Amino acid sequence: MSLELLPTYIEKIEELLANDLQLNELAAEIEDTFMPEHVAILLEAFPIKPRLSLWALLSADYQQNIFLEMKNESRQMLLNAMDDDACLPLFDKLDANSLIELTEDLSDRFIEYAVTKMTAKQREYLKKAQDYSEDEVGRWQSFDEKRISQKLKVAAAKKVCAKNLLPLTEVIYVVDNNTQLLGEIPINKLLLLDGDTPLASVEYQDVQALEASKDIDESIDEVILSGKSALPIVDENGYLTGRLDLHSAYKYKDQQKDNQLMQSAGLSEEEDLFASVWLSSKNRAIWLGINLVTAFLASWFIGLFEATLQQVVALAVLMPVVASMGGISGSQTLTLIIRGLALGQISDANRQAIVKKELKVGAINGMLWATVIGIITFYWFENPMLSVTICIAILGNILVASLSGVWIPWILNKFNIDPALSGAVILTTVTDIFGFIAFLGCGTLLLL
Repeated sequence: MSLELLPTYIEKIEELLANDLQLNELAAEIEDTFMPEHVAILLEAFPIKPRLSLWALLSADYQQNIFLEMKNESRQMLLNAMDDDACLPLFDKLDANSLIELTEDLSDRFIEYAVTKMTAKQREYLKKAQDYSEDEVGRWQSFDEKRISQKLKVAAAKKVCAKNLLPLTEVIYVVDNNTQLLGEIPINKLLLLDGDTPLASVEYQDVQALEASKDIDESIDEVILSGKSALPIVDENGYLTGRLDLHSAYKYKDQQKDNQLMQSAGLSEEEDLFASVWLSSKNRAIWLGINLVTAFLASWFIGLFEATLQQVVALAVLMPVVASMGGISGSQTLTLIIRGLALGQISDANRQAIVKKELKVGAINGMLWATVIGIITFYWFENPMLSVTICIAILGNILVASLSGVWIPWILNKFNIDPALSGAVILTTVTDIFGFIAFLGCGTLLLL
């Protein structure tokens, strides 16, 4: 339900910022209304200055919880915009799991500070997790499982369960003196047993355990399909080291889906909606370059028929390049906007800011690749006017693609049409038609 409220709060915040009104009361209301993961999405809907204004009004504990839920690029934007005195409290008293998730692209000084602020036990857990690669489930295990030695009695086990029983804990794990996993006892069954009963005499359930070196993707699927809230993790000797619960499994699964969606359009999976223009341009330029190679390959095949195409041969050969560059540029923007709409980050209040940002990105990449293509065209055909023609067409088509990538999903969403299903088809049509008109129109004026 709270996700549905995000667009309303975005508009409220924009209105208060535009009129220089205080956000204090709204910030307190946000803390009462939203989970930290929802506020991480909410903050990403704003450029960095208003984002910092709202951030400064949130409580310290709430800030840390939000920070842990942010994408890497959003975290980096925040850290780069604040001085160290404001940043360091975000790394106080982290547990091993949280720090493991944060270490990607994080400055060494923050990691070192966080380690010094951890308890000795959490530092031990961190070292244990770092012994595994990012592809192994041991890297991502949590260390909050309930375990108890078989030497104790049921009464002792009940006391363990009574202290800080964490969510998604439905069993306790029974271990021997060397922490080798022997089995599990459901907590609801344990509570019915006589307190003087030795655990060694209780019948344990067989346990479905994951080996710490197992592939993380396979482990996640196993947890989800197990019908249990969590599965224990053991090392190669069968010693209990931690567990993987359903919350962590689904969170990882959702991140994978989001990453695949972004990567399918050649975008960084962690790209912030208001990432810097230069960073966004760099992320997308690589894939535009890859697309350029395939586009020129198609043009080369068309060029095999050069003898039959007479005066318009060069235009015919280069037409796929114009259409393809517009299509890939537009699809990058389209994917980013569709994700923003799905998360409720985009509203009337911030639409214009997004349009301006995407136009700047389009202008930078348009000028870059128009120049590259113009140079290649000149050396290929030795015709300077043809190079000018394709430069104009490429720049114009990438700018139109950037605008279309924002407006097409926005308009479709307004008419309750799923932009994920139809946005790409409409975008391709728009960029193809504009690209061909721009290219052939300029060619007619400048070459014939």
